[in-house]
Amino acid sequence: MMIEFLRRNVWASAVLLLIRLYLGYTWISAGLNKLSGGSFNASGFLKGAVEKASGERPIVQGWWASFIEHVAIPNASLFSMMVQWGEILVGVGLLVGGLTRTAAFFGIVMNMSFLLSGSISNNPIMIILSMFILVAYTNAGRFGIDYFLHTKLRQHKNQSPAQAASSS
Repeated sequence: MMIEFLRRNVWASAVLLLIRLYLGYTWISAGLNKLSGGSFNASGFLKGAVEKASGERPIVQGWWASFIEHVAIPNASLFSMMVQWGEILVGVGLLVGGLTRTAAFFGIVMNMSFLLSGSISNNPIMIILSMFILVAYTNAGRFGIDYFLHTKLRQHKNQSPAQAASSS
């Protein structure tokens, strides 16, 4: 019942719009702050995550620390760029409601990466809110670019082959 409400109800799409705007603003402001600083480097964060995998009470799993140590740290400049632009692109997608579910999914991927690295912050809240967007399917983008994309795709799908050929 709750899933159907999220997927079909116009009031749910209004609430989802507010969630999208909050998440989009949060992501884009984080990415722009890193980008405008001009010197964002994730290597300090990554090294800190590896350190959190040792000691009496490690908060980072060994397998994740191994990934960071052997893959992420040697490629810290690439990961720094991916974080900056990933945050910006996820933020833009959520703000304008374009590829909304894709943006929410990749936002969750980044939030989980930060959590696995030992950074709590607002990541759990952002994951929970993003899950509502994923569950809502197309209703999450009803008030955004996705509405026009889905309408256009539906029209194209319902055209006969002769109509589609003549409109090209």
